[in-house]
Amino acid sequence: MTLDPISRPPLSVELSEEEFLRWYWLKAELEAFARTIGVRASGSKQLLTARVAAALAGRLFEEPPPARRTQAKQLAAPLLHSTVIPVGQRSSQVVRAWMREHIGPEFHFDAAMREFFAESDGTKTMQDALDHFAATRHVGNKSIDSQFEYNRFTRAWHERHPDGSREQLLEEWRVYRNTPVDQRPIAGS
Repeated sequence: MTLDPISRPPLSVELSEEEFLRWYWLKAELEAFARTIGVRASGSKQLLTARVAAALAGRLFEEPPPARRTQAKQLAAPLLHSTVIPVGQRSSQVVRAWMREHIGPEFHFDAAMREFFAESDGTKTMQDALDHFAATRHVGNKSIDSQFEYNRFTRAWHERHPDGSREQLLEEWRVYRNTPVDQRPIAGS
């Protein structure tokens, strides 16, 4: 990958919102900058980026409403195949232990399993959870959410360069992330 990189500007109040959004910023950079300009520095990288962009544009930022946590009763041992999963069940240690007992050490709460429990409507059982795990094992590459840009880049890079080294990957990642969004090639090419 040979791009003619433009130097990434430093984070400053002189940046326009548009210029700020053209660049990749580490969350730590955004947190530090937010504090220096008096912007709340907590939350996800996406939320922090939106706050900083609004501040640079001179707009008020309307905070999203806090996520409502359900106080639903959580499962406790002993669990059975017929145990109904309640609405609001978390990916708990009790559930993990039971799943590992029935599946083995390869069980983990990946996105498909976290989603299964998060979307439980009170009608699914632990047997349904076992079945879901089995059904989602060999589905191929699952999509990676946009906030995990490094992971997306890494997957695409490895698909294009199966014999590439870690050093090559990291060098291309540095070039990629230091290139404005509107001038980047396809991730990992």
